[in-house]
Amino acid sequence: MKDVCKKIIKSSLATLALLAGINFHAQETEPQPIQNPPVSVEAMLGSRGISFQMTLDKKLRSVPQIGFFSVTDFNSDWGNDQLSDLMIIGKATVDLYKGLKFGAGFQSTPGGIRPSAALIYTYANPDWLIIAMPRADLSANANLEGLGIVEYKPALSDKWRLYTRLQGTYVHAAAADLHTRSYIRSRAGLTYKEFTFGVGANVEYYGPTKHKETNIGGFLQVALF
Repeated sequence: MKDVCKKIIKSSLATLALLAGINFHAQETEPQPIQNPPVSVEAMLGSRGISFQMTLDKKLRSVPQIGFFSVTDFNSDWGNDQLSDLMIIGKATVDLYKGLKFGAGFQSTPGGIRPSAALIYTYANPDWLIIAMPRADLSANANLEGLGIVEYKPALSDKWRLYTRLQGTYVHAAAADLHTRSYIRSRAGLTYKEFTFGVGANVEYYGPTKHKETNIGGFLQVALF
């Protein structure tokens, strides 16, 4: 099994390198300024416990077609020092076409770490951020996942912005044809400089029975440039 995973990872990295070479050659005569978005770090204290999320999407300065995309996410419960709801995504990415990237890397949960591949679409301007990521494990007993994030943050004045976000994911065990994990999360608040704060709600579903947990509280988000 380890040999198979190694072969899959090597194949994914080889594909990534090939795509990068093709894309770099096509764009090397048209250099564009790099616009790396900030790292978003958010914590919410609520009725269930602490919810944390960090999102990173960066590009190399020397080869801007190549980058790295990562999401770290966990939920904890008050009175329980065991962290059973943790997810880390890490993917090397290569630009394909106008906001669309191919990513190859890993997905880590308390159940283990798996190689995975994804298509990542990002659209961003001062008022909107849209991220869509269909993903598949490159291993036996693979999970299929869809992740979506939509933010709307119009300006209220020179210094303040409204902040709203709707985020959802659905994870499906392909071989067993069962739901394994899903959630819907919402945020509403205000942004001042690099700080965003307000109220939020997480509705989480676990396992084939879709056991439900809800966390409602206040959040603080910081943009690290």
